[in-house]
Amino acid sequence: MYTFKGSYVALVTPFNENGSVNFKKLEELCEFQIQNGTDGIVVLGTTGESSTMSHEEDEDVVRCAMSAVAGRVPIVAGSGSNSTETALMKSVAYDKLGVDALLLITPYYNKANQTGMIRHFTDVADRVSAPIIAYNVPGRTGCALSVKSVETLSRHKNIVGIKEASGDMSFVMDISHLASEEFAIISGNDDITLPMMAAGGTGVISVLANICPRETSDLVHAFLDGNIAKSREIQLKYLKLIHALFSDVNPIPVKEAMNLMGMNVGGFRMPLCEMEPEKKAALENVLKSYSLV
Repeated sequence: MYTFKGSYVALVTPFNENGSVNFKKLEELCEFQIQNGTDGIVVLGTTGESSTMSHEEDEDVVRCAMSAVAGRVPIVAGSGSNSTETALMKSVAYDKLGVDALLLITPYYNKANQTGMIRHFTDVADRVSAPIIAYNVPGRTGCALSVKSVETLSRHKNIVGIKEASGDMSFVMDISHLASEEFAIISGNDDITLPMMAAGGTGVISVLANICPRETSDLVHAFLDGNIAKSREIQLKYLKLIHALFSDVNPIPVKEAMNLMGMNVGGFRMPLCEMEPEKKAALENVLKSYSLV
């Protein structure tokens, strides 16, 4: 049984100057995460810009990450789409590659009703052996899972959790009764990792961890170890940085931050583009205040 627990990084996809995937850098980023306490690596999520990449590139990213990690931590691959058939195709492909879990987003743009969304997830879950984490992020997709739908999905033997990124703590509380060893509630928002864990969550899929993997891991594991005061201290200490990492459309600020820190992850796939100079200067000032540049 796959049990989600700890700090997982929502890894960026590094690009070369010509816009191609920088696989050497991807290997380096995976190693950096493992050496700094990250419990698992999520590729091809929102932060990984998979929506602008080809299916072939996506599979190559999964292969590269799996080779670099070599089983030391779990690999979760984003296999979602607004087309159920496409999501199924990608999920089957990554399942065959041997990923530890799949991250499946709600069907964006189409804005399916609750019945359609339940069928979307279950149709995939019925056809793969890799466990599935549902991804609820209405700010990106224009649709949201209801409490009743999450309850329904949680009863499927192959749907093992939800990455909850609505930012709605009331919703989190409404689904908190589902939290168990069989079904994980995972924070998708760095700014409320601690409150979500207090409501029964077991960890985070983190953007912050791209630049502060050790600190993110310490925050999560302090809570899991019962040291709530330490966890709260870390959450509050890095709140200003977290806000700066979402001062523009994700993953623009975190990639800008990584480049400012000398991590050289390259640019973006259009329509994403560089930050405006004023915003970039403000981000750099925040990084300086944390001694990251």
